[in-house]
Amino acid sequence: MNFVIAIIVQLISLYSWALIIYILMSWFPNARESSIGQLLGRICEPYLEPFRRIVPPLGMIDISPIVAFLVLRLATAGLWEIARWVS
Repeated sequence: MNFVIAIIVQLISLYSWALIIYILMSWFPNARESSIGQLLGRICEPYLEPFRRIVPPLGMIDISPIVAFLVLRLATAGLWEIARWVS
């Protein structure tokens, strides 16, 4: 069971890096229109969209990705707690 949880945690970590790259791409003109940007958009936008509906932007700053990262971190911590209980 710990092996499965470790794989899920690694996938969450990989997804977090994809989110970071996608967010940083917004700083560069036309980066999100590239093929990599479009791929990351298809992967990241479905996860970010519910947070954007809940957390309003502060002027031009979108803080919803911060909340999305916190949720991923809480999920990771929860998985490690489950692994600790199971073993």
